[in-house]
Amino acid sequence: MADQRSDAPSVTDKTHAVKAGDGVVGVHFLGERAVFVTNDEALLFVAPDGSEQRVAAHAGGILAATGDRERVITGGDDGKVVVTDAAGEHRVIAADEKRRWIDHVAAGPDGAVAWSAGKTAFVQTRKGEQRQLDVVSTVGGLAFLPKGFRLAIAHYNGASLWFPNAQARPEVLEWKGSHLGITVSPDGKFVVTAMQEPMLHGWRLSDGKHMRMSGYAARVRSMVWTADGSFLATGGSDQLILWPFATKDGPMGKQPTLHAPHSARLNVVACHPQHPVVACGYADGLVLLVRLADGAEVLAKRPGDAPVSALAWSGDGSKLAFGCEDGEAGIVDL
Repeated sequence: MADQRSDAPSVTDKTHAVKAGDGVVGVHFLGERAVFVTNDEALLFVAPDGSEQRVAAHAGGILAATGDRERVITGGDDGKVVVTDAAGEHRVIAADEKRRWIDHVAAGPDGAVAWSAGKTAFVQTRKGEQRQLDVVSTVGGLAFLPKGFRLAIAHYNGASLWFPNAQARPEVLEWKGSHLGITVSPDGKFVVTAMQEPMLHGWRLSDGKHMRMSGYAARVRSMVWTADGSFLATGGSDQLILWPFATKDGPMGKQPTLHAPHSARLNVVACHPQHPVVACGYADGLVLLVRLADGAEVLAKRPGDAPVSALAWSGDGSKLAFGCEDGEAGIVDL
C-alpha cells in the first residue's frame, strides 16, 4: 500500500479538530471528555459538543502523564505530582523537597500513585501513606503489576520489583544496559523493558527466563498491550511490530507480526480497549487504524507538519484522540 494511503478507507471526515496550544505530551479520556496534556503547564478538556476547559495544573513544563479513566496524573519540572479528576478539579499530592523534576508517573490499584525523581521511586496510597525506594540509577520507567500492590521500576542494569508495604528488599531482574521504559503483561507473567539501544528486553517471572526482542530502527518509546494481552504492540520502527504473548513462553523462539509499513517512523501506538485494532501515529503526522487479523488499514489522520506524540481511545472504543508535537490535535468519532 502506498505511503500516502490514498486508496485506504478513511475516517478523517469524522474528526473534530482541536488547537491544543503547545505540543501535546499525552492524551487521555475521562468519561466522554478527552484530556490533552500539553507542555505549557495545562490540561485541555474537550467535551463531545466541542466545548473546552483549560486547567493550569503546573507552574512549569509537564514531563510525564498517565490516566486510569477516573483521573489524569501528571509530573512536572516544578517538582510536583498533580491529580486531575473528570470535573477538571486538580490537587497537588506531592512536591519534591529538592524540587527535582518528576520524570515518570504511574496509576496503581485502589487509587495508588507512583512517581519518580532522580534515583528515587515513590508510591502513595489513596489514604496518603507514602513509601520510597532508592535504586541504582535514575529511574527509567514505572509500572504497577496487575496482582497485588507491587511496582516494577526500570533502571540501569535491569529492573526492580518492589512491594511498598513489605520490609523485604525488592526482587532485581538483571540485564546489563540502560532500561528506559517498562511494562507488565496484563496477566502479570512477563515484564518488558525498553532499552537505550533499539531493542526490548523481557523476563518471564516464573523462572526469570530472558527474552531479547530486536529489529528496531530507534529506541522504543511506545509499547502497549492488546486488549486480550495476546500481543505487545510497539513503535520504534517504520512499521507496527507485534510480539506474541499468548503462550507461556511469550515471544521466545517466535517472530513478531509486522503491519502498516510506512516511510516515516512509528512513534506512538494505542490498542483498542475491546477489539484487536491498534492506532499507529507516525513521525510525519500520519495516523492509521490497523486490524490485527489481516493488517487492514483505515486512515484516521493524513500526514501533517509535526510528529504524532500522543494517542488514546475512549473507554468504549468509539473515539480516538490524537495530539502532535506542534499542538495540532483532534478527536475522531468512530
